[in-house]
Amino acid sequence: MDRRTFFKKTGTAGLGAAAATALAAPALAAETPKINWKMVSSFPKNLDILFDACTEIAESVNEASDGNFQIATYAAGEIVPALQVADAVGDGTVEMGHSCCYYYIGKSPAFALGTAVPFGMNARMTNSWFYEAGGNDMINEFLSTYNLYALPAGNTGAQMGGWFRKEINTLEDMKGLKMRIAGLTGQVMEKIGVTPQQIAGGDVYSALEKGSIDATEFVGPYDDLKLGFYKVAKYYYYPAWWEGGPAVHAFFNLEKFKALPKSYQRMLTDACARANQSMLAKYDARNATALKQLVAQGAQLKPFSREIMDAAYKASQELFADLSQKSPEFKKIYDSQQAFKRDGYLWEQVAEYSFDTYMMTQQRAGNL
Repeated sequence: MDRRTFFKKTGTAGLGAAAATALAAPALAAETPKINWKMVSSFPKNLDILFDACTEIAESVNEASDGNFQIATYAAGEIVPALQVADAVGDGTVEMGHSCCYYYIGKSPAFALGTAVPFGMNARMTNSWFYEAGGNDMINEFLSTYNLYALPAGNTGAQMGGWFRKEINTLEDMKGLKMRIAGLTGQVMEKIGVTPQQIAGGDVYSALEKGSIDATEFVGPYDDLKLGFYKVAKYYYYPAWWEGGPAVHAFFNLEKFKALPKSYQRMLTDACARANQSMLAKYDARNATALKQLVAQGAQLKPFSREIMDAAYKASQELFADLSQKSPEFKKIYDSQQAFKRDGYLWEQVAEYSFDTYMMTQQRAGNL
């Protein structure tokens, strides 16, 4: 090959590569456009495990997109009130939020099933139902009528039954109490004589201190220690039979989520899954230490009596039957969870329960 032919061919190849590069750059820019979103939370920043899920999601997306997809995070009250996050996302005031579905049962009782219902699933079952049993699709089919799309983005694990100013031994002791409690549990509490109050997390301590309420539940030892409930109510009950494995969700404006490039949708999906796992791990790691500190500060740890548990269970089943008759959307999701829960507990009592129970006996014997 002579020099003239060689340079002609290589020159043509070079031009082709340059042209390909020129075409690739705009295409790449179209796939990773510059986007700035706002995410509002239902939680204050001092409840760091809950609020940090927002920052974890934002940081993950920022890194995965090389800084092209930026999400600014805002605590409860900075843009919208704590209990209006889903409304702000649905109407497009902000693009996304981080909240609990059951805060919005005023719209439909089916919202409760996105978080937790009394005597529902534990954390592992909840995640399994969302990811492997069609639960996420079912919840989003329901949420689409509110222009919302949601992904699990946190779970606290089984919560504590809350703080009471006086000792609660019998069902009679529950009657007349004013208690901060969210979701459908408030309706169950009404059936056993309690007056439920829905108050945002950041306002609970002052309400308990002032006597506006007689009792409160929130999450568990780590958050409760931070919030200082032990200073104004010393009786600490367990378990929260109403929150065996409550999910926290990232809510997206449905239209804006659909308009995102597929790569950005995947980034958000992966970031939420990571935040979901991270929150549960953090609570599991920190609750034990916090519980010991609370007891050292004078908290009196007590179980709910079987009488109270049985009465609450009966009232819950009556409520679910009533809601299933009135709300087809509630019935559809509830029936799915019930079927999944039956199989879940069939399995867990065989291996998980047996193993955990044995290990707990070793702990009590001082062998761990």
